[in-house]
Amino acid sequence: MKKGRLVGLLCVLCCTFASALFNPVPAAQAQSRQTINGTVVGIGGRFAGRTRPFTLIVNSYTSPGQVRELNDALRDGGQDGLLRALSGMNAGRIQVGTGVGLPVSAIIADPWNEGGTRLTVFYERNVSFYELRYGARSENYRVGYAEIFLDRNGRGQGTFIPAARVRLRDGNTWEVEDFGVFPARLMGLRASGNVLVR
Repeated sequence: MKKGRLVGLLCVLCCTFASALFNPVPAAQAQSRQTINGTVVGIGGRFAGRTRPFTLIVNSYTSPGQVRELNDALRDGGQDGLLRALSGMNAGRIQVGTGVGLPVSAIIADPWNEGGTRLTVFYERNVSFYELRYGARSENYRVGYAEIFLDRNGRGQGTFIPAARVRLRDGNTWEVEDFGVFPARLMGLRASGNVLVR
């Protein structure tokens, strides 16, 4: 009985190995992910001078069509319209500190400075029960925002706003207002991996 089970298990393992050997996952598909690590440094307010680890996991870049969709949503419905549009997108994950982080809705990539890349990141932040219960002014700042500048070697710095409000100016210019006095700084950023542009 045991011998029959062992032979069956070996057959399953051989079939699995053969399947992986003759139907490998394309290398480009397997590596279509980028991780950016660094440090968040608080500049103003109660977090001034404090540092925390920062990680951005990029699974995909937001397409030009999706950017137009977000722009139209912001134009027609304001920040609430933008949040509804963002809730249907998923581009990666952002982590500040040691927590599990939050899903990132949009990561917009643009060329920058001789082979570098500028990433503009938008996500819906968690609004606390206290903010909702007492109608705190921060309740209106429901978007998280980061702007990252990477050189051609994948190193750089950026700006991080954990609580922002977004408005549309002149039809296609996004204005990002920080709830705090100064945006936090992203320092010592290093990127690994690549994202396929679809």
